[in-house]
Amino acid sequence: MIKKRKANRYTEVYALGQHICMSAHKARRVIDQIRGRSYEETLMILELMPYRACYAILKLVYSAAANATHNKGFNKTSLIISKAEVNEGTTVKKLKPRARGRSYPIKRSTCHITIVLKDISLDEEEEIAKTKSYKLELRNI
Repeated sequence: MIKKRKANRYTEVYALGQHICMSAHKARRVIDQIRGRSYEETLMILELMPYRACYAILKLVYSAAANATHNKGFNKTSLIISKAEVNEGTTVKKLKPRARGRSYPIKRSTCHITIVLKDISLDEEEEIAKTKSYKLELRNI
């Protein structure tokens, strides 16, 4: 199940994947490689890495980018991954039947993955506006 939500800030967009059937440790191994990179570079990295976690994370990155373009009107080329985190989810517990009427417990771990994309072009515009206003204030003084 993939949940999507937006942050209160104007430059950030979230995508949240919950109850993904994989260990949080295995997902963190991939997330650590993409944190802080641009959107396009992240897609290349995830498509070339040989881990099973890459597919779920790739879907989340696509979803966050779709949220950014559709809901906020951001350009995909100016997006970076500002925050990416993996939390442990619930553990699905099953019993596997064994010989002589016994059973063996199976624990399937799940994780929650959060991807936050940030638009750096808006930050640059804000900085330019601040410097312009500061220069105008200096001229008026």
